Amino acid sequence: MTNGPRVVLAPDKFKGSLSAPEVAAALAAGIRRADPTADVRCVPVADGGDGMVDAFVAAGWKRVEVAAPGPTGEPSTAVYAVHGATAVVELAAAVGVAKLPGGRLDPLGSNTYGLGVVVAHALDNGAEEIVLGLGGSASTDGGSGLLRALGLRLLDADDRELDGADSDVATLLGRVSSVDRAGLHPAIARTGFTLACDVDNPLLGPAGAVAVFAPQKGADPDQMTELEAALTNWAAVLGTGYAEIGGAGAAGGTGFGVLAVLGAQVRSGIEVLMELLEFPSLVADATLVVTGEGSLDHQSMRGKAPVGVAAVAKAAGVPVVAAVGRTLLSPGEIRAAGFVGCYALSDLEPDPALSIAHAAELLEQVGERIAARRW
Repeated sequence: MTNGPRVVLAPDKFKGSLSAPEVAAALAAGIRRADPTADVRCVPVADGGDGMVDAFVAAGWKRVEVAAPGPTGEPSTAVYAVHGATAVVELAAAVGVAKLPGGRLDPLGSNTYGLGVVVAHALDNGAEEIVLGLGGSASTDGGSGLLRALGLRLLDADDRELDGADSDVATLLGRVSSVDRAGLHPAIARTGFTLACDVDNPLLGPAGAVAVFAPQKGADPDQMTELEAALTNWAAVLGTGYAEIGGAGAAGGTGFGVLAVLGAQVRSGIEVLMELLEFPSLVADATLVVTGEGSLDHQSMRGKAPVGVAAVAKAAGVPVVAAVGRTLLSPGEIRAAGFVGCYALSDLEPDPALSIAHAAELLEQVGERIAARRW
């Protein structure tokens, strides 16, 4: 035991630079160097996108690796986290953009089948609650690949099965006339599904999966028109009411498919993580909480991890500071979000390329600066 300050480090990843555990480790090194008496607890977090499984594994959950095809069908592996009968499955770890061969975007050829393989593995091994972290998707398939992997049959107007082997995503979903649920994995009926995501987009329209996210996946205007028409047909088959739910457009419409067929509920990714990790109890006796992400900006205010961490810390009466790559918020906006301070790497190294390349060293310096304050 130490007599120094108790500091909880709960950062998200610095995208393109460091994972959340690496951010926490760098901050911890700086804090301990400046104050050897500090009692530092690393609790890396995520808001539903890539890094969510890492966050749970860092918290002591079991890491499970499974063979699963990547977004374009190539052999690959994915990981998920398990604790008791609860499994956390991350879309990005199975069929995310980072899993594309050579990083080559394929907006019509990518799908979520591999994610379904991972979910099936969790079901086969006794999971009764499955949290799906949605983010970083390479595809816009409305979750159809995931559902096919779980036994849903897609049928055309002549009741012939469509397996997607001879068509792209837009063509496949445009041809679906009905579905057969008889072959769905039997454990689905007794399993609770939660969608953990940080977006509230519907499936269709100007705020939908195609209009907002497809360009990031390489879709050109013609392909976007095809995909919107395909998802419109897919929604008509599974239920247009589900298409209008906030979060249905997450991960290329994967949210919609899981809502419509698996009966999932949508929740903020960071709220789910806070709950499963029992975060309030972790910060209850802390002197200080440190969170952060690569860029603290106005999008951060819409359910991103640092703001979620700040809310829990504030409720516990514990001051919270942000350690970030950069911030686009004013001091007043930072305070309004619940932070008593913000330390940006850009203040130490204004060149973005150098800041990214030397993020770990800079974060150690930030850790020293944080420890120098007497909270």
